[in-house]
Amino acid sequence: MKYKISFIFFVAFLIRLISLNQSLWLDEATTARVVQQYNFLEIITKFSPNDFHPPLYYLLMKAWTGIFGYTEISLRMPSVLFSILTGYVIYLIGKQVFPTSSFGLHGARWAAAFFLFNPLIVYYSQEARMYMMATFLLTTALYFYLSLSINLRGSPASLLNRGGSISIFLFSLSISLSFLTFYGSIFLIIPMGIYLFYKKKYRNFFVFLLLFTVTILLLSSLLYRQIINARQQLQLVPNWTTVLGSANLKNLLLIPLKFSIGRVSFYPKWFYWVISGAWTSFIWFYVIKVGLKQKLLLFLVFGSLGFGILFSLFSPLLQYFRFIFLMPIISILLALENHTPINRLIGVGGFLIFSVIYLLFPTFHREDWKSLAKNLNKSEVYMILSSSDPVRYYKKDLKILDLKSITDAKSLDKEITVIPYVVDIHGIDYQKILSGKKYKLVQQSIFRGLVVEKWNNYSSM
Repeated sequence: MKYKISFIFFVAFLIRLISLNQSLWLDEATTARVVQQYNFLEIITKFSPNDFHPPLYYLLMKAWTGIFGYTEISLRMPSVLFSILTGYVIYLIGKQVFPTSSFGLHGARWAAAFFLFNPLIVYYSQEARMYMMATFLLTTALYFYLSLSINLRGSPASLLNRGGSISIFLFSLSISLSFLTFYGSIFLIIPMGIYLFYKKKYRNFFVFLLLFTVTILLLSSLLYRQIINARQQLQLVPNWTTVLGSANLKNLLLIPLKFSIGRVSFYPKWFYWVISGAWTSFIWFYVIKVGLKQKLLLFLVFGSLGFGILFSLFSPLLQYFRFIFLMPIISILLALENHTPINRLIGVGGFLIFSVIYLLFPTFHREDWKSLAKNLNKSEVYMILSSSDPVRYYKKDLKILDLKSITDAKSLDKEITVIPYVVDIHGIDYQKILSGKKYKLVQQSIFRGLVVEKWNNYSSM
């Protein structure tokens, strides 16, 4: 039977290699810049205070790239490996934490497959960001957490020692490391703590609370500076809330939708909504159906989303990818249902189809900064400086000028090149400004998700 699970992991790894060298997008290029530009201490003291994430992922990537380099594949491989490892932990949860339930060995394989072939997981397992690392750490925490919460005997977690001291320590350690990787982990950490307290597992709760409090105290100075910086950004960048994710119905509905179909979209839109709506309903029908029987798992899913929504009412943070750490729990729920094998096969098969569509069709890939940089003929361009990392990654000798400076510039070259990336977020009407300076748009080149414009000054013609 081992060959079946080995085959699942082998295929999962292979499909993650497809298009792994696609162009980096903005956030990934920022990861590359950080690990190239800063040493370990500077990542904490110089970069992190101006970022919105904790430093652990960047420190890991600094060590990784020091050995394997800075290519797209090298930068993304840790996320690939973390996603595979997460699938294995999910398998262990089914195999060892629920050994006598209807889940069992057979269900454990299905749970791993639901996770490994999920289109949103496949997408983010190919991204050089911290989300897969956080998902792995939280899933590891879930493994030890379930052994503590449901009092099952016979699993390695429960056999570590009778009192469960090592299990609660490893749970708390995984929780702390996840928070040092991704602040959004708190949305799952809180429901976990609440349930421990609700079940009157006070000893476990207070050990967890103590270790997690120590983690927060260690981060407190950095976190304070990051909060101040985030507030300043919200004031300086007019439409920054649209990027972060306001608490509205659209962002809320995108969570189950994207969890089911990933980043795939197509025309006509009515057909897309019919297909995606039907598929999402199919997936979440079983998630909720099983969740009504497995109330702890359902509480962790909706408790996490609930705290995320509540937090976003005060500070925008409601975007579906920030909750992908819930996919392991959702995968377990899908596999726990003792329904007919055909339904499980349809579920995994549907996930795999959407994943393959994303992988094989470049239109669904990330912004194509690689082609853009390759086709730039000018030695200098105007763009938003804070979003220039992808261009710098692919064209290091390019001179980049701040697009915001054109307002006060007394003189510009007769011909200028503009990359109007994220100008709407920054609220810059550069076209009006350039038109007022007697410039005319003469050429527009389009790359996937990106535009390059050539402007000429007609007053000097």
